[in-house]
Amino acid sequence: MNSNHPPMSSRERLLAFLNHQPVDARPALPITMMWAAEQLGVPYLDYATNADVMVAAQLKVARHFGADHVSVISDPATEAADCGAEIFYPPDAPPAIDELQALLADPTRLATLVAPDPHRPGSRMANRVAAVRLLKREAGTTHAIEGWVEGPCAEAADLRGINTLMMDFFDDPAFVHQLVDFVIGMELPFAAAQVEAGADIIGVGDAAASLISRDLYDEFIWPAEKRLIDGIHAMGAKVRLHICGNTTHLLDGLGRLGADLIDIDYPVDLAAARAKMGPQQVLAGNLHPVQVVKLGTPATIIAALEKCEHAGGQWWAIGAGCEIPRGTPQENFLALTGYGGRVMGR
Repeated sequence: MNSNHPPMSSRERLLAFLNHQPVDARPALPITMMWAAEQLGVPYLDYATNADVMVAAQLKVARHFGADHVSVISDPATEAADCGAEIFYPPDAPPAIDELQALLADPTRLATLVAPDPHRPGSRMANRVAAVRLLKREAGTTHAIEGWVEGPCAEAADLRGINTLMMDFFDDPAFVHQLVDFVIGMELPFAAAQVEAGADIIGVGDAAASLISRDLYDEFIWPAEKRLIDGIHAMGAKVRLHICGNTTHLLDGLGRLGADLIDIDYPVDLAAARAKMGPQQVLAGNLHPVQVVKLGTPATIIAALEKCEHAGGQWWAIGAGCEIPRGTPQENFLALTGYGGRVMGR
């Protein structure tokens, strides 16, 4: 980082970094959902389902705690809910898929399933689009705006049930291909609606992909992720790929997708990720969200970030491996987001 670079806004910093341009400090883009709701003092159900509440919480995190972006990520059930899936809505936890009542428990239903309109009034997808629009209005000149969609493996699991999907890879591969095609056909218009509303970046969450073998990933999921990423790029937005868990066996494949930013979760060796993906791939992570970020101290967080910086190299951004947990002390979060400036001044 260039300590002589003129100060930049958070938006300028992050977007320049994703374009491999000089910046004044490393950008910090931790994923905040339950932590953001906690800072605003609201039940998580309100955060996940009310655009006004989500926006207020994200603005507080960005303005008071130093995040370089604001995001509309909330839970993996948004698209499935609008498809008609049974969703459980706890009062203070993320909405969740009811796998025992999976929408596509009967696979023949896929033939008649229609992708929902992301603008339909009252829908969860429209609520997310509205949150992007509000964030663009309130922070579009100061912070990068991040939209969010589910990736092909994750959404296929949401619609079919993750355990059933794992069997389908072997028992009915033709159905899996059809299901993944449906997902991409749904997610591209959803991403487009968010880009039109003002999103600079679209996050793609594909957590279930870490659970399958490299052969299955290469056959079923990599081509679909590539179509989704290329489609979002054609809209003029950047792409952040987030796959929770151990993706060690997928690293070189992930590096060939063309995502502008790839999150690395804590089970993955960050140096190995850098070696597999090459020096130009922008990476973020990979502190353990609980052991290091929530239960650590500012000093131990800084020490862990120094190790990440060494392993990640020039194009490494500040973040945890996954979501910042509820209950993380504010001083710990500030140590995370403040690291970019500390490094800049060395």
